[in-house]
Amino acid sequence: MIPDLPPMPALTRAEGQFIDSYLAIADLLGRANPARATHTYAALRAAQALVGQATSLRDALALMHERGEAEVHRETLVRALRVLDGERRTSLPAIPRKEPEREGDG
Repeated sequence: MIPDLPPMPALTRAEGQFIDSYLAIADLLGRANPARATHTYAALRAAQALVGQATSLRDALALMHERGEAEVHRETLVRALRVLDGERRTSLPAIPRKEPEREGDG
């Protein structure tokens, strides 16, 4: 059974595009992360897709700026990130922590 998620906060279209593009970039960086990648072709495809997502992120922020949205409403956007599994998705580009050696390993 799928757990009940908190409701998605109301976002402008540009804020939604900002969040979606940011998370898509995190996903792509995770696929290209040398600490996680298993095949060069998949990492290459992810790197190629970054260009389009970076453009989308830029366009969303430019639209927000043009509309006079001078501030990023962090609390609202963080809620949206959490609803969209942002904590896990943004951890993918990071280098995984080294697991402590267990007794008997090595």
